[in-house]
Amino acid sequence: MSKFWSPFVKDLVPYVPGEQPKLSRLVKLNTNENPYGPSPRAIAAMQAELNDDLRLYPDPNGDRLKQAVAEYYGVQPAQVFVGNGSDEVLAHAFHGLFQHDAPLLFPDISYSFYPVYCGLYGIDHEQVALDEQFQIRVEDYARPNGGIIFPNPNAPTGCVLPLDAIERLLQGSPDSVVLVDEAYIDFGGETAISLLDKYPNLLVTQTLSKSRSLAGLRVGIAVGHPDLIEALERIKNSFNSYPLDRMAIAGAAAAFADRAYFEQTCQQVIASREAVVAGLQGLGFEVLPSAANFVFARHPGKDAATLAAGLREQGVIVRHFKQSRIAQFLRITIGAPEQNQALLEALQGL
Repeated sequence: MSKFWSPFVKDLVPYVPGEQPKLSRLVKLNTNENPYGPSPRAIAAMQAELNDDLRLYPDPNGDRLKQAVAEYYGVQPAQVFVGNGSDEVLAHAFHGLFQHDAPLLFPDISYSFYPVYCGLYGIDHEQVALDEQFQIRVEDYARPNGGIIFPNPNAPTGCVLPLDAIERLLQGSPDSVVLVDEAYIDFGGETAISLLDKYPNLLVTQTLSKSRSLAGLRVGIAVGHPDLIEALERIKNSFNSYPLDRMAIAGAAAAFADRAYFEQTCQQVIASREAVVAGLQGLGFEVLPSAANFVFARHPGKDAATLAAGLREQGVIVRHFKQSRIAQFLRITIGAPEQNQALLEALQGL
């Protein structure tokens, strides 16, 4: 702490990202990165941008990427917002769309950046308890609110909410923004973008870090009614007019255009997830139903922190959360088949 800090900074509790250890021969299954590389078309598009034009600013609007997203989802470019990772997109939504006259609602077990943003932007919030099966109960959100946000599939549980449940939630809060954070939707869920024409209060965010293997590029998107998108644009242009560089715009647009590669790698991850679930269950673990590129698992007879430490000693890194309701769970990213096999073999000896 420094005497030069403002009182505001002193009270902030920042988000803690997943560990990025710099070790060789590591089986890294803690940050939900895709085990398969980006689309070759995306790489080629980025390489094509490595020329003298880098002396020029990129397109502040990212129109090339907005057009690619619009074509992919069958919406209008005016319904698309792009930013420097979905965390930045979420930050702008917290700042520009959630109200202060009632609490923002989100699950008690959810993305841990949400309460951080509430602290950053002075937003009152209430964490709504998941049920005993770690599922969202839509009826619990039918109360006055300044907005609703939740990941779908949820993180870190991996459980997915079907579209009909999302629609009931939207119908229960017609006067506030409902933000569906779809970071993992491509691994087993159905996007809520199909509901946009019926619900002008719906905003859907996604990232290219997971299913499109571009975590190192930092690209996120939002899709919603043009009025919501305009609010995000106003915030963005009051903060950083050029959030995406030339390579990010080109690579992300090409990744959306390469449907075949995207679908192939998603199916590979899904198949590996089912194999990991079977392997964990064979070792006595309880595994929550997952529609993401990770699983959430606990063992009835073994302490999760002890298991995480034992795995680390064998060069396998998974995510352990200390929050009381989930302290006995491990969140395990789905890796390449050889990584998944190394995980299961390591667990056999613990």
